[in-house]
Amino acid sequence: MEKKIFNVSAYIDSLGNRLDKFLQSQLIKISRTKVQSLIRDGYVKLNNITIYEASKKIKNNDKIEINFPPPKEILIKPYKMPLDILFDDDDILVINKPSGVVVHPGAGNYEKTIVNALLFHYKNKLSSVGGKLRPGIVHRIDKDTSGIIVIAKNDNAHINLSKQFSNHTIKRTYETLVWGSLKPKNGKINEKISRSIKNRQLMTVRKEKGKKAITNYKTLEIFYNLNLPKISLVECQLETGRTHQIRVHMNFKGNPILGDKSYGKIKRKFKKIDANIEKKINSFNRQALHAKSLGFMHPGTEKKVFFEVERPKDFDQLVKSLKKASI
Repeated sequence: MEKKIFNVSAYIDSLGNRLDKFLQSQLIKISRTKVQSLIRDGYVKLNNITIYEASKKIKNNDKIEINFPPPKEILIKPYKMPLDILFDDDDILVINKPSGVVVHPGAGNYEKTIVNALLFHYKNKLSSVGGKLRPGIVHRIDKDTSGIIVIAKNDNAHINLSKQFSNHTIKRTYETLVWGSLKPKNGKINEKISRSIKNRQLMTVRKEKGKKAITNYKTLEIFYNLNLPKISLVECQLETGRTHQIRVHMNFKGNPILGDKSYGKIKRKFKKIDANIEKKINSFNRQALHAKSLGFMHPGTEKKVFFEVERPKDFDQLVKSLKKASI
């Protein structure tokens, strides 16, 4: 049984909070409802005494212990979903993931992910290194990010690709739309990233702590007129691959990604702007981020391979509308 212990004195800002609220803020990807269930079922101790009150207020020097029950065996079922396949051989599969689709099962979604589709199309022809929930999955991109990912079809390919990612030798290029114009227009963001203290589901730049994160960026085009706020089309190349890296780095620069519900403003009001373009901007219901290209050494042939995909329709139409509306 997995156990976690929290000494409240180390979390001064949380003093006086409800027990369930405090634990939910510290436990990654666990809902408050799930935390309350753990408390109700007797898996949480306060100062070595089992407590059943989720509303109990925590105090300085309190010691909280949470014991997680053994995970239930989850059966991942194949799901018939079309895959946009760019390349397929005995070692790897390269696909173009649409936005709105999760890469692997988790957090209550175990049925309509890329993994479920892979199981439908490839059954046992996937690597097992990632475990039962992530067969074939070497890396991932966010649910609402579109673009290229590579899948391992055997364990040797998986281990080889994982080393390439770990050594930062894989070339990854993204396109994104951000608010404003980056200063300088082209550059490198070298800022460490770690999980946010305030919201454990988000990441943040933390200079004193965190993991090395480097994003190279280049401004491709800036869209604006007298009534249209500046929006920039930016190309990003990753030297590292931290969770939400581009989204966090762009927000750190003061140029959050358009449509980003977690790190940027969802909607903005404009003065004297064509209602049609304002609607297109504000109705873009995801972060405008696209994994454009992927280059790496093929784990079987040991030859360099490179894959590139065009922007998805929603992203491309927005770019065209911005071009039309700008000077």
